[in-house]
Amino acid sequence: MPPGLAERIEALLAQRCCDAIGLARRSGLAVAGFEKVGEAVRSGKAALLLSALDGAEGGRNKIRAVGRHLPLAMVLTAAEMGRVFGRDHVVHVAVGGGRLSSRLLADAEKIAGFRSGAVVDRGAAPAATRRVQQDGIGSK
Repeated sequence: MPPGLAERIEALLAQRCCDAIGLARRSGLAVAGFEKVGEAVRSGKAALLLSALDGAEGGRNKIRAVGRHLPLAMVLTAAEMGRVFGRDHVVHVAVGGGRLSSRLLADAEKIAGFRSGAVVDRGAAPAATRRVQQDGIGSK
């Protein structure tokens, strides 16, 4: 095995996740910040939650309580997610439904195998009950 292969794969998976979040953001399918994420969950427009790997445990618990039926991925750092939204750091992100969120969840599960402390929680509800609107999180 070439030296640094695992680190290279981890970096590429992280970039792929960030690219997917960026695409979702530009499509109106992703929002950042606790309040916006909470609103997306309450309105049924969120299909996947992301919480920063280096975020506070209390914040992760709060976002998990709001969206306990949704998958929650803790695989990216606040700085990585922040770059996607043009900020220094972002701790909470919600992504709307569709193929993009499914691909992002699959990539998050892959990166979780490389990063220490990274976790993907698939949520409490069966997949059949996780229907969400696909008209965009940011739309009214």
